[in-house]
Amino acid sequence: MSDHLKLVVVSAGLGVPSSTRLLADRLAAAVDRRRPVDVQVVEVRDLAVEIAHNFTNGFAGKALAAAQEAVAGADGLIVVTPVFSASYSGLFKSFFDVLDKDALTGKPVLIAATGGTGRHSLVLEHALRPLFAYLRAVVAPTGVYAASEDWGAEGLAERIERAAGELAGLMAGLSAAGTASVAAPRVVPFEEQLARLGAAGA
Repeated sequence: MSDHLKLVVVSAGLGVPSSTRLLADRLAAAVDRRRPVDVQVVEVRDLAVEIAHNFTNGFAGKALAAAQEAVAGADGLIVVTPVFSASYSGLFKSFFDVLDKDALTGKPVLIAATGGTGRHSLVLEHALRPLFAYLRAVVAPTGVYAASEDWGAEGLAERIERAAGELAGLMAGLSAAGTASVAAPRVVPFEEQLARLGAAGA
């Protein structure tokens, strides 16, 4: 059994192949170079029908349930969406809507997006980062946006490496913290605190 940390990549690209999946794969490979990880890819496109059924009947199909379990059990996530109407795609958002509300709590997440023009690069800050902050994930400081003109251009590779390094560090740090034995602080009841104040003032 591998002792590597588990990295789950959620890709919401619609085409085959897609620039969204290409960016997801490059990010995952960069994380693996920093710290060996076991990578599992969730292609949201393949889950579209089961996601729709989950909304209407409340039950997850076999493939969707496996994806939900993978995300919940991951040590870290890379999430990549194409930009539609200046935001994440509806399918991308729908996948996270059908996760358990606590599935991402405290989980390191690297956010990324692809688009046809650099004008949509702020989608990382005005849409993706607030979404994952709301889900109580630990979002890596550097997000990666790749426009059509960025592929092969200067700068993208450096952003990928920087973001991957941050995610690898978060995954390693939180994993170590999770295995450390930390004594829970004692909570002093309010009545006891009042009694102490009364005794001190007597």
